[in-house]
Amino acid sequence: MNNSVKRSAIWISLFAIAFAFIEAVVVVYIRGIYYPEGFVFPLKPIAVHHLSTELLREFSTLLVILTVALLAGTTRWQRFAFFIIVFGLWDIFYYVWLKVLLDWPAAVLEFDVLFLIPLPWIAPVLAPILISILLIISGCLIIRKEVREGYFKPGRLPWILSIIGSLVILYSFMHDLDATLRFRMPGEYAWTVFAVGVLFLIAAMARAFVPAKSPLT
Repeated sequence: MNNSVKRSAIWISLFAIAFAFIEAVVVVYIRGIYYPEGFVFPLKPIAVHHLSTELLREFSTLLVILTVALLAGTTRWQRFAFFIIVFGLWDIFYYVWLKVLLDWPAAVLEFDVLFLIPLPWIAPVLAPILISILLIISGCLIIRKEVREGYFKPGRLPWILSIIGSLVILYSFMHDLDATLRFRMPGEYAWTVFAVGVLFLIAAMARAFVPAKSPLT
């Protein structure tokens, strides 16, 4: 890894950790308003103006992360890699900072609201952490391949596998409408569905980064 990429990686990592703290602080304030006794399910209805503000904040958060990635990278794939690395680090350290500030979660299997776009996502904390780890690993592998070989061309199949895996995982996050839209206790998390999605993502990574064996002649 050349010095320029190393510097960019260091700075975006520091940004992700600091930005995660800002995210955690905002959530501390939100929970202080709606869950002064401590965050627990079932969810409570949110005032319309608070909900619209939160949706705009989430969109702005993604835009900020994208902007940092675009500024840090010098090629299309570097920018994509930096985006998923920043997102992964930000998500992991968001929970680190919540643990520091609120001593929450008590366990990684506690449910949390992950996002609100386009529908509320809920899952045990462990699920987004695992996805974030995969994102960070993928981003690092993309950058390493670009630096060492000068290019990264994953082909069509890894994209197809990634899209399928992502949709399956999103379904596991958003399918419990009773909990998210009807304010009931969440049912048992669909770990099997989540695992299938993760396997698709791992297959995409393997196809993109592991060289195919030459056919015997």
